[in-house]
This record gives sequence, structure tokens and C-alpha cells, in this order.
Amino acid sequence: MTDPMLSLPWLVCLVPLFAGALLGFVRHPGTGSLINQMASVLAFLLALGLPFAGAGTGLWLAPDDLGVHFAILTSFIGVCSALMSGPYIREELASGRMTPARARVYHALFQAFLGFLLMALLADNAGLTWIAIEAATLSSVVVVGIAGTPRAVEASWRFFIICGVGIALALFGTIVLYLAASAAVGTGFAAMSWRGITLAAGRCNGLVLNLAFVFLLLGYGTKAALAPLHAWMPGAHAEGPTPVSAVLSGSLLNVAICVILRTRHILLANKEAITPNGALIALGLFSVLLGGISLWRRADAKRFFAFSTMEQSGLAVFAFGIGATGPGLLHLTIHTLAKAALYQCLGHATQRKGGQSFSEIKGLIASDRGLGLSLAASIIAVAGLPPFGLIVSLFLILSATAAHSVWLAVPLLIGIGTGAAALIHRMQSMCMGPATPSRMPPVTQMTLLPVLLPLAITIFLGFAMPLPLVDWFHHLAAGLQP
Repeated sequence: MTDPMLSLPWLVCLVPLFAGALLGFVRHPGTGSLINQMASVLAFLLALGLPFAGAGTGLWLAPDDLGVHFAILTSFIGVCSALMSGPYIREELASGRMTPARARVYHALFQAFLGFLLMALLADNAGLTWIAIEAATLSSVVVVGIAGTPRAVEASWRFFIICGVGIALALFGTIVLYLAASAAVGTGFAAMSWRGITLAAGRCNGLVLNLAFVFLLLGYGTKAALAPLHAWMPGAHAEGPTPVSAVLSGSLLNVAICVILRTRHILLANKEAITPNGALIALGLFSVLLGGISLWRRADAKRFFAFSTMEQSGLAVFAFGIGATGPGLLHLTIHTLAKAALYQCLGHATQRKGGQSFSEIKGLIASDRGLGLSLAASIIAVAGLPPFGLIVSLFLILSATAAHSVWLAVPLLIGIGTGAAALIHRMQSMCMGPATPSRMPPVTQMTLLPVLLPLAITIFLGFAMPLPLVDWFHHLAAGLQP
């Protein structure tokens, strides 16, 4: 059985990859920005057709419902970030902080990053998943250091070295997973298929599966920024272009967590294997607590929100550990939307204020009402307060935790509360009160469109969760149970 290269899953991946190759030769930044936006929109429109394409049957790309869900979400965030990239890069060029050559590299690698993320989500081959995630990581490593400043280069190298260790661990875990599956389904492609391994999980070697899980959790846990494997993320967010932070903070983490979820599903279906939930609970809770506390010690706004991402990623993994799979998936989805909106607002704010420290970004509502209100709404959404949808997933996770163990609910609530208080505290200083001087005029409504789209979805989900969407998350959760 072979994969037709013009099948819908391949088109979803190849459109941004071919666009990235083309953008490498486009010298005019404005043309590059337009191609970047058009390719992102086309990939999203194609991804919307994935639920109607039926179950995949290819050797390489055979998307399941989990992959389809996050592919649509990732491509949507790609559209929003690409739309924001236009005015963002234009201002970077005007200020001299970026050259046309670096803008060309940025646009090309943005599409490469997006294409490889989509490939990792739609792959039914553990080896291809690994290749795609590492290719996406390497693309983002270069983008993080694209400014060429000493701090940007340092952050890029730290990103590369730490995630390089994760690359090696994930590769070894993938090899061990293949060895565990080959005893049950034979050698070759069958032992690399996520679907095939899951169906034969009960017949795999449990001890070898345990070893595979340890290395895959550590390797992909690095990409998911789970504490204490998160050290690359604050610097990457602080020094890289802000539109890429919108993708890094949600989509890259989501892809890594999807691999952890698939591995968890395999272990739960094998009676000889260990129960992976304890490790997920421990790493998730530690990430929530450390992320919430660390928020109070940050002076750089982009680093601050990077720790918020670590906290939310840990909360979703914790939810998977206690068996609240549906609420965990809902939390990942809504957080991705809210954090993408937040980073886009933050990118515009840092350009207008001429810096990214909290002392430089104050009183945005007074100096730029639309941007200030949008940033305030985004921070409230990420903090998990009404009327935004994250409060729904938070309530469901806390309820499931209390039912699972009251002793786990207490530290979890402390971590969530500590993080939310820090977010609201910073929202007040950034958005309210007297304004610090602005270097640029207020943003236009069209510029804020990529912010308002994901924010509108989070508000809608907070007020009224459609029944078909509830059924969809129940369906996803049921597909990850043994």
C-alpha cells in the first residue's frame, strides 16, 4: 500500500512546505509576506476537509481523529500568525532590526515550521512523526536566532542543545517502541504504525514498552516544555519573533503532547506495562506549580508568558494523568487559541513601546485603546476567568481532580491560583493606568483581526459549548481509552 502524493493529507502538508521552498527565492519582503499569508490560508482550508476525507490508509500519512483535530487548530493558528507577520515584519524592516534577507529566511522557515508540524500530526508512522517534529524544531531554532543579536543567538543555541537532547531521547524511544511492536505485528511498516501498534498493544512486550515510554516521555516532554525539561522555552519566546511565539506556545507543544498521549494509550492497553498516569500526574503538577510561582519573578513580558505556557501545558498533561482526557484536550485547544491572541497583542505592544519589559509596557488602553483592550481580554482568557472558554476546561479538570484525590486538588488549585493572580496583576500594569511613551500610532482594526478571531472563539466557547463540539471531545477522549 502506498500513499498518493495528491491525497488530502499530503496536500495539507506539502502546500506550506512548497511555499517555504518558493519563499527562499522571493527577495521582496512584501511579496514574501503575501505568499506566506496565502499559503497559510490554503493549508487551513485544505485541513478543514480532513474530517470528511475518511480514515487514512496510507503507509506514511493516515490521520486519525486526534491528528485531524490538532491539524485544523494548528493551521488556523498558522493563518492568524501569518496575518500578523505582515505588519510585524514591515515594522522590523522599517526600524532596521531586520534586513530583507532575514525577512526572506523568516517567511521561508515559517512555512517549513508549519508544514512539518502538520506532517507530524497527520503521520501514522512513528519514525515520520519523529522526523517531522525534529524538522519543525530545527526550523524554529533558526527563526529564534534570526535577529542575530548575542542574546538571540544564545537563546537559539540553548533551544538547539536542550531540544537536541530531546531529539536523541525521542529517537531512542521510537526505536525501542518499534522493537516492542515488532514482536507482535512483525517487522517493517506495521511495527511503526501508530494505529497498528495500538491495535496490537496487548500483545507487545510490556517491559520493552516501559522503556520506550520513559524515553519518549523525556524526549517529547522536552518539546512540550514540561518542568524540569522547559529551560529552552523562556529564551526562545523572549528573543524570537513574536508571531512565531504564537505557534511555539501552542502548536509545537500540542504536537509533542499528542505523541505522549498516543504512547499512553498503548501502555494502558498492555497489562504487563506500567501505568503511565503517575508520571504524567507528577510532571504535570510540577509544571503547574513551578510555572505559577515563576510568573512572579519575571520582568520580561515575553518570558513571563512563556512560563504561563509551561503552566497550562502541565495542567493538560496532569488532566491526562488523572484520566480526564476530554477536559485535557479541551484545555489544550482553548489555551492555544487564547495564547495565540495574547502573543500577537504582545508583539504589537513591544513594537509600539520600544521594549518588552513590564516597565516599558504600561497603560496600553490609554495610548492604544483597541490594542490595550485586546491584550487585557487575552490575558483574562489565559488566566481562566469568565467569560472565556478556558474556565470551562479548568472547572472540568478541577472537578475530575477532586473526584480522583482531594490531596491532588489542593496543590493544583494553589498552582492555578498563583498563576492567575500573577497574570491579572500584570494585566493591570500593562493595560491600565498612565501610559508609557509610544513610538508608533495606534494599530488599525484590520491589524487586530488575527487577534479578534481566536478571541471570539474562546468567548463563544465560554458562553455556549455547542453539543456537536461536546460530542466531538467525548469521541476524541473515547478513542484514547484502552
